[in-house]
Amino acid sequence: MKINCIIVDDEPMALQLIEGYVLKTPFLELRKKCDSAIAALTYLESESIDLIFLDIQMPDLTGIGLSKLVPKSTRIIFTTAFSEYALEGFKVEALDYLLKPFDYAEFLTAATKAKEWFTLVKGQSRETTVQDKKFLFVKSDYKQLKINLDEVLYFEALKDYIKIWLKNQSRPILTLMSLKSLQEELPKGQFMRVHRSFIVALQAVDTIERSQIIIGDRRITVSENYKPEFLAYISNNSLD
Repeated sequence: MKINCIIVDDEPMALQLIEGYVLKTPFLELRKKCDSAIAALTYLESESIDLIFLDIQMPDLTGIGLSKLVPKSTRIIFTTAFSEYALEGFKVEALDYLLKPFDYAEFLTAATKAKEWFTLVKGQSRETTVQDKKFLFVKSDYKQLKINLDEVLYFEALKDYIKIWLKNQSRPILTLMSLKSLQEELPKGQFMRVHRSFIVALQAVDTIERSQIIIGDRRITVSENYKPEFLAYISNNSLD
């Protein structure tokens, strides 16, 4: 994951130093250097930026002032020679505070903190999106078919393909995809992998007999690798 960033500092030497640090950090992508908070504010009016390395004491508009004007999704790492601004920096929820002069190790520690934050937030966002998913589009016979997830009975792997078995359909839909990739796109709690070749829709399960799931007239064996998770699900949803 690349984090796009800008550097804002009115000292040319500081701009050059931080630019060098950014360029040798693999997960950072430098979009712009600004020599004033005003210039940065103008740039941010038309560009979306993840992270700002931001000096505090600058003429016309301070770094603290700028931090209050940027979108909440844009995070700040303050870079300043004045330790007395630390409290103000944390009041505006800066990710970190680098006290000049700082070396690359200190810079990398702060940048890594930013990376961890963005990874966490984007992961949570994706999980929420997947959980809310109601349908999928899959490619089959040169067409993109909409699959309503509440109509799915189960998915069956067939070499490099997947058979999608739907309610009230006698023939499955065949699509080129791995079961692992599909599993990542399905809402947890609604679908469960029970075998290396099967993912079942839990609401479609009619009967469970020992290690077999019965959906309509199809029996699907729960393999040993997936049995603990499946048994835990049954236990949590059993009346006895």
